[in-house]
Amino acid sequence: MSDFDSVITGTVVRADRAIEGGYVAIRGGIVERVGAGPPPAAAERHDFGSALVLPGAIDAQVHSCSQAGQEGFDWSTRAAAAGGVTTIVDMPYDDGNLICTGERLAEKANAAGRDARVDFALFGTIRPADGPRYVPDMLRAGAAAFKFSTFETHPERFPRIPTPILHDAFAAIAPSGLIAGVHNENDESVRAFSRRVEASGQTDFRAHGLARPPVTEMLAIAEVYELAAATGCAAHIVHCSLARGYALAAAYREQGVAATIEACIHYLTLCEEEDVARLGGKAKVNPPIRGKAEREGLWRHLAAGNVTVVSTDHVSWSEDRKRDPNMLRNASGAPGLEVLYPLLLKGLIDRGLPLTLAPRVLAANSARLFRIGHRKGALEPGRDADIVVMGHRPGRYDPGASGHCVVGWSPYAGMELTYRPVATFLRGRPVFDGAAVLAAPGTGEFLRPTLAAAGA
Repeated sequence: MSDFDSVITGTVVRADRAIEGGYVAIRGGIVERVGAGPPPAAAERHDFGSALVLPGAIDAQVHSCSQAGQEGFDWSTRAAAAGGVTTIVDMPYDDGNLICTGERLAEKANAAGRDARVDFALFGTIRPADGPRYVPDMLRAGAAAFKFSTFETHPERFPRIPTPILHDAFAAIAPSGLIAGVHNENDESVRAFSRRVEASGQTDFRAHGLARPPVTEMLAIAEVYELAAATGCAAHIVHCSLARGYALAAAYREQGVAATIEACIHYLTLCEEEDVARLGGKAKVNPPIRGKAEREGLWRHLAAGNVTVVSTDHVSWSEDRKRDPNMLRNASGAPGLEVLYPLLLKGLIDRGLPLTLAPRVLAANSARLFRIGHRKGALEPGRDADIVVMGHRPGRYDPGASGHCVVGWSPYAGMELTYRPVATFLRGRPVFDGAAVLAAPGTGEFLRPTLAAAGA
């Protein structure tokens, strides 16, 4: 008689240690035992030899619906399953539908539930004209976090929230214990520097970084953390390209401020003088990708524990929106769900850093950040059996060949990867077998956070 539904064997990598010859035993979609040596009896056994068995990633920043009719949850979560990402946290800036009320958030959750192949949580946001009026409704609808911007990308789809209104929104969110995530670029400064670049006539790959120099990012980060200090709200910087930003976050934490900060995988992988020069618009993101020295500074902060989470900021723009020879005219953002885990592992290995950092910044910290740690984020008894198995499969990444991306381009195309997902399990069920995505649309579940008592 079998003790468990299934058992997965390999080199089990958790945030605290790696277990060679390890196993994860699963019953009812839940991890029941993790250990070493001969595995217990199970109805199914998945033996992966010495391959790495890690917790499924929680991607803290995904834009599934930024371009109407382009991607959607069907395709974004298909790429996620193929990349070992078992939960996505989706941003509220949907094309034609800003997720700024409880009703809209509930409608998005229902629609995503019909299409998602992996589990998902949702950000809410506000309109400047509404202020925090609908924050309680979005909490009741199941928002796992809130997202705001100090820069106005678009007045309706992606508005800037003025500082006094941002203060009031932080104060409204604080009792719930959820985070206020903020896009960190000072609007006035970006517009002034952008006008200077446009007046100069410069349009090449360097134009974007010159239009948004480091000071524009740092000014916004300081503002966000000061608002957190004033309101008691947990504040999260959703992407930081500068080593100084992580040092500043650490300094605020030392003062008792709930200050967290996120590194996108493009800042850890690409640099301006090599990759942006080569890729042009396909490497345009906000804030911009900086030089090699900043990239290595971010890795030092990751090793020191100053990077809270690593994400993709995934968005699959159609290629025609990324190839304008004038760098400033391209859309900002890039797809990355399929290679988040492989790229982070490559970076850790190349720098001689412990692989245990991967489950920390891709799963455990993300689960705590979005208050879903009661279910997600670790290979520990009582948690969902969300697992990725990374096999040693060296080769160059070809986004057009996998069949799991809605677009055939990527800033990571042609990069040599060492480890790749050979299997992904969602709540104990296989959803990717190393070649095909097995999960049908509707497999994914909507995740609601655990709120603080005062905000419940």
